[in-house]
Amino acid sequence: MKNNTPNLLLALILLTIPFGYAAYIYPSLPETIPTHFNFKGEADGFGGKDSIFLGPSIMAAVGLFSFFLLSNIKNFDPKRVKSEDDGMFKKLAVFLVGFLSILGLIITYSATNHSMNITKILLPFIGICFSAMGWYLPKLHQNYFAGFKLPWTLDNVDNWNATHKVAGKFWLYGGLLQAVGTFFLPSFAGFVVFMASTIIMVVMPTLYSYRMYKNGNQLPS
Repeated sequence: MKNNTPNLLLALILLTIPFGYAAYIYPSLPETIPTHFNFKGEADGFGGKDSIFLGPSIMAAVGLFSFFLLSNIKNFDPKRVKSEDDGMFKKLAVFLVGFLSILGLIITYSATNHSMNITKILLPFIGICFSAMGWYLPKLHQNYFAGFKLPWTLDNVDNWNATHKVAGKFWLYGGLLQAVGTFFLPSFAGFVVFMASTIIMVVMPTLYSYRMYKNGNQLPS
């Protein structure tokens, strides 16, 4: 645990930032603030000003759980991740915490800017993070907690490696498409692009993995 103390401190600092921002803007908030937005970025749910701390609280809870899970994955994953994977998972843990921290900031910021279309910030940001995940995917070895955890990938290491290599390309370029499309296109069109590309990013590597499995775990021709 000592070796992971700097990462833990960094994670705690990152998760505290949205709370600090929420506390800073709290005195100037109206009694009612938006708490939910539709796919067009329009507010369709409202709550009291105290709800400004709800988003950061949820992100902090998810962030801490994910951090401890990924940072200690070698202790309870039946696949017993390799030593080089331990460092990768610890980096992934910090990356995920950073993602959730920024997400909490975006949600908090949207509560004070009613005219802002949150989808123009939120969806491009998620797309960029998906693209970054595309870089991570080919580097993941077999495990039960991160990646495409399909029956065929968990059963065969060659299937796992090939599937994640393919998935990495789909996520890298699919995430970039999401970031650009959702930023420049009208809200509804951007939302359609985001959802369609997300489905493709999940379905295509899955089909590739299944086809390889049916081919005796030989690379599809």
